[in-house]
Formats: sequence, structure tokens, C-alpha cells
Amino acid sequence: MGYIPTDFSYVYTSNVDKKDICFLGSSKDDIVSFPHDARRESGYQLGLLQAGEEPDDWKPFPSIGAGVKEIRIHKDNEYRIIYVTKFEECIYILHAFVKKQQKTRKSDINLAKQRYKDI
Repeated sequence: MGYIPTDFSYVYTSNVDKKDICFLGSSKDDIVSFPHDARRESGYQLGLLQAGEEPDDWKPFPSIGAGVKEIRIHKDNEYRIIYVTKFEECIYILHAFVKKQQKTRKSDINLAKQRYKDI
């Protein structure tokens, strides 16, 4: 098992077959700050990950790191959750944000890269 950063929190489930989620940095607070519809959809998509399934709309994000993917949520705005599932200990949520431009901002990519390195 690799280094586990100390700046995360867990979401636990009562079902032992589901993998824990570790939120790095402000990612949990960022998701909580999404509007109700986007927050609810985020929870549903993260539940799919915990059950070992793929989210409904995702894409790989290899420029951040091996195995990194992005959940894409389309509501009033575009919302993104960058995550990695390849580690045994938990699903790491690297970053969550509102996407306001066609291209993902360099600052969002760099933050996710740094959190990935911290794992």
C-alpha cells in the first residue's frame, strides 16, 4: 500500500461489498457546494463507482495520471469530478469543480495532478 495523504475524509457504506471513497483536499466540500440537482447526480455516480460500475458519463484523464478519469455531470452548468479507482484502499476523489469553459482550466488539472502525486 502506498502513502495515504492525511487531508481527506471518508464516506463509509454499510455494504461491505462497496469500496470506500476518500475525498482529497476540498473535493468533498466542492461537491457539497454544487446545486441540489448536480449534488444528487454526483452522489448517484459515486455510488456506481462504489459498486464497481462505471459512471453514466465519463472519460479518461491520463494527462493527470495513470487510471485517472472524470465524471461529467450535465445540469444547469457542467460539473466534473476527477477520480481514480485503481488503488486497493479506496476510490480517491482528486478534485471536483464547475466547468465554465470548453477546455478544463490548467489550475484544475494541476490541482488534480498534485493530489494524485500525494497518494
